[in-house]
Amino acid sequence: MVEVAVAVAETAADHVRRRRPELFANGAANRGVVQTKSAPTDPVTVADTESEDVIRAELAQRRPGDAVLGEEGGGDREAPSGIRWVVDPIDGTVNFLYGIPAYAVSVAAQVDGRSVAGAVVDVARGVTYHASLGGGAFRTDASGTMALSASAATDPALALVATGFAYSAQRRREQARILCDLLPAVRDIRRIGAAAIDLCLVAEGSVDAHYEHGLSPWDWAAGALIAAEAGAVVITPSADSRSDAGDVTVAIAPGLADPLRAVLDGCGALAPLPLA
Repeated sequence: MVEVAVAVAETAADHVRRRRPELFANGAANRGVVQTKSAPTDPVTVADTESEDVIRAELAQRRPGDAVLGEEGGGDREAPSGIRWVVDPIDGTVNFLYGIPAYAVSVAAQVDGRSVAGAVVDVARGVTYHASLGGGAFRTDASGTMALSASAATDPALALVATGFAYSAQRRREQARILCDLLPAVRDIRRIGAAAIDLCLVAEGSVDAHYEHGLSPWDWAAGALIAAEAGAVVITPSADSRSDAGDVTVAIAPGLADPLRAVLDGCGALAPLPLA
């Protein structure tokens, strides 16, 4: 199953990589390339929908009996085969739009709402993260494949913590309040702009933890599995949750799991931030 996830994600990533210079010639978007979704600050590009079309076509060929749930196209929650693919055609669309090299394609297979295989391709860097349930987590790039392991950090005061912010102004206010309390208690904060990449950075030890409110399943389905298989302690919303519920997704290096969770809890970071 993980081989399918990798192949499909890399095929879509190749498409996204080729399309960006075509869609944003001279640094500006061609007409009709960008629209908005939940808010004026929440963009979707032609490349998002094209990438999801590529993913769906690949899965239809390779796994015709499975269901697909995608960020742009929606989909079924159940399948005759019992397997549902949860896909994000471009995670980090704002970065993609601005030419910031931090956006990914995420593809995961779930059984009964639990991720059993997943791949996240960091498109700009040409890195593929992948994992299968019980099989460990790995990173593949031009130099080869290596096993991943979360960091050995143990002191929250020295923890580098990744997070992300919502498109809703209401939720952003609460996220800012949490951040003001958290920032003095850790080494620093990183806001990369793609949750799937953040979770993979936890897996490889490049950051010590990630937390974020309001992620949907396609944001975390692959990345959370990769982080967990690399030894991180992971908390995710339910497989059928959606962003409006505001549930938190957390991945923490094992030596920080208890002390940093206590810090996050004290800041209110583990409580949901639902939209009214």
